[in-house]
Amino acid sequence: MTAQPRRVVFRREALAQLDELYDYIAAAGSPSAAADLVDAIVTFCEDLTHFPLRGHARDDIRPGLRTIGFRRRAVIAFVVHDEALVILGVFYGGQDYEAALRGNDQSE
Repeated sequence: MTAQPRRVVFRREALAQLDELYDYIAAAGSPSAAADLVDAIVTFCEDLTHFPLRGHARDDIRPGLRTIGFRRRAVIAFVVHDEALVILGVFYGGQDYEAALRGNDQSE
């Protein structure tokens, strides 16, 4: 019997970050590049379900937190549950994800 892959859930904050990233790149003159980048990030996040414990455990920031880099420009923060992989945030261009995640103690 093969285990079903976890579903990927994007928290509202992560979706807002993706929207902001799209808007920033599109305003710089390339809506096509913006759409391609956001699509690539979403696909990367969805592929995490195959090996959900990739990246780095960051229990020092909050219990169960994992982070993984994306193309050396973004950090994706997520937690793994039995039934879902929850994307907490997509931090691009050197944003201080540690401070943002320490200050955000809402449940996943």
